Amino acid sequence: MQFDFPRIKRLPPYVFSEVENLKKKARHEGKDIIDFGMGNPDQPTPQHIVDKLVEAAQKQQNHRYSVSRGVYKLRHSISAWYERKFNVSIDPENEAIVTIGSKEGISHLSLALFDNGDTVMVPTPTYPIHSYAVFIANADVVQIPLLSGAEEFFITLKNSYESIWPRPKALIINFPHNPTTATVDISFFEEIVAFAKKNNIIVLHDLAYADICFDGYQAPSFLQAKGAKDVGIEFYTLSKSYNMPGWRVGFTCGNREIIGALTRIKSYLDYGMFQPIQIASIIALDGDQSCVSEITEMYRKRRNVLCDGLNRIGWEVPPPRASMFVWARL
Repeated sequence: MQFDFPRIKRLPPYVFSEVENLKKKARHEGKDIIDFGMGNPDQPTPQHIVDKLVEAAQKQQNHRYSVSRGVYKLRHSISAWYERKFNVSIDPENEAIVTIGSKEGISHLSLALFDNGDTVMVPTPTYPIHSYAVFIANADVVQIPLLSGAEEFFITLKNSYESIWPRPKALIINFPHNPTTATVDISFFEEIVAFAKKNNIIVLHDLAYADICFDGYQAPSFLQAKGAKDVGIEFYTLSKSYNMPGWRVGFTCGNREIIGALTRIKSYLDYGMFQPIQIASIIALDGDQSCVSEITEMYRKRRNVLCDGLNRIGWEVPPPRASMFVWARL
């Protein structure tokens, strides 16, 4: 029997799976591996978050199906987090939704927004799902080079837009950037909003590294830009800031129509995450934030060890202002 899977044919092997296979092969051959692969936090989740998970898991009422958009108290905590951190007002009922990590949110939102014939602009290089979520939705990607910083990227973006037909439906961006570590200030997002409004483009911003910032730099939220909610949304994940990668907790906030589309498609595809995980995530967002500072400081020290060592041997590597990556010229 012959099988045909056209959607799968569009997808190359997943890059992190290939790296994992290479690591396993090398280890089986007895080689010593230093893993600079996927950005996977390797420290334990803060104890007060784990303790709340254990407590909530003991309560039988938390073992039932949850709701796909997240429990109300968690969405309220998300709104309070945005208000506290960015002075951005989020309606927990219509402008926020909990996702099973940001990767799931990006993927399902792409299914909700894009279809055959749609074109989406995405930086290159980029985190794989930013491109492949679009491919899975049967839409097309136009790659915009991001190699010399955000300012040059925006110029290239505007110039590329004029030559793309049909006109792009959306733009996916991610600052602080994975993997180039490029950072922006709020004026960049203001330019993006103006560009999106002028050209009727949806903006999806991935703010995964909001807290992993160094040397006095503070990453802005896309939603801080005036009019941002008119054109787009923003993803966030607790994976990095709270050492919770395996918990798979993220959220999406912004334009209520786009949030509504994601809510609609998720209502068909999942019943939300295990409720004790959501309850523990409330504690993460509302509780003592010193753990976030400690996690950030750990990454700053690691950055310094790596960059100082490379610079000492003559490999000039400027220390990044944010993210858990170092982008070094070969």
